[in-house]
Amino acid sequence: MSNGVFEKKNILILGGAGFMGSHLCDKLVADNNVICIDNFISGKRENIDHLLSHENFIFINDDVNNLVDLEKYKELERFKIKFQGVQEIYNFACPTNPKNFSQNVIETLKSNGLGTMRGLDLAVKYKAKFLHSSSSVVYGPRDDKKPVVVENSYHATNPLTPRSCYDEGKKFAETLVYTYRQFYGIDAKILRFFTTYGPRMPLFVGHMIPDFIVAALDGQPLMVYGDNKFSMTLCHITDAIAACLKMMASNEAGPFNVGSAQEYKVSEISQKIIKMTDSKSEIHYSDALLFMSRLSIPDISLIKEKLEWFPIVTLDKGLEGTIEYAKAHKVMVDWNQVEEIKD
Repeated sequence: MSNGVFEKKNILILGGAGFMGSHLCDKLVADNNVICIDNFISGKRENIDHLLSHENFIFINDDVNNLVDLEKYKELERFKIKFQGVQEIYNFACPTNPKNFSQNVIETLKSNGLGTMRGLDLAVKYKAKFLHSSSSVVYGPRDDKKPVVVENSYHATNPLTPRSCYDEGKKFAETLVYTYRQFYGIDAKILRFFTTYGPRMPLFVGHMIPDFIVAALDGQPLMVYGDNKFSMTLCHITDAIAACLKMMASNEAGPFNVGSAQEYKVSEISQKIIKMTDSKSEIHYSDALLFMSRLSIPDISLIKEKLEWFPIVTLDKGLEGTIEYAKAHKVMVDWNQVEEIKD
């Protein structure tokens, strides 16, 4: 089906109610027709509530694995999918809650495999550009002798582990994108995201940054999963979304690393949050979660060269905005229930 020339693009965002997907919806909805599909396994309705009345936005509550025919959804008739088709597809659909990881292994497996295929099949049907959100886990375990990874750095991994559905699933998803691009000639792209943070990250599922902030605001202990040497790189959500838009507008296929080359100890980040919130909270340590692993540091030379992208939001500025968001959207937290969740 030909894209044709229309006043607004039809853009499909899979996993659009999630942390990253909802920010992408915000960025695109002003000038495009945005179709957000999510089933709230790790996304949240609150992330898109403010968009539901927007004339350029339609939300479909469905599993991406069921996504065979867009034209079956009557609510999409006003976007004239049958005649206009879809011009761009962003794939962010995959459960990412560390604490619920074990309960969602089948959904994770399906999203990385079948869900990605569903999106790619639509890209073939509509001759749409396709951007796949991949992960730094495709590089395998961190090598402390060579902690910085470029796009062709790969380490041997065990496909038979409790978290293989995510790690190996992300690899298979990339294989799908690459193969569809080669076989069907579609404009399919890959970005590999390293740890991204900012407003709307879900609470109490193992993402330490939002949990730190809410705990500090309530004077509760900040729980670090891992020891005081555990470290991570952090890229603010606005920088990550800027990379998506640059990538989709380009003729590049990737894969490109998207992240910050600056590494921080989690204990240092928690102390910084305590100071920035003027809190008297203490730092406690607990065993690392299954979903968590010490990740490599991204070499972003290639994306700098090809897309002129690099992160511009400093950690202090990013945390400041995330803290302000938490203050504005904070609800009453029953910390006794939170402790039960943690146990």
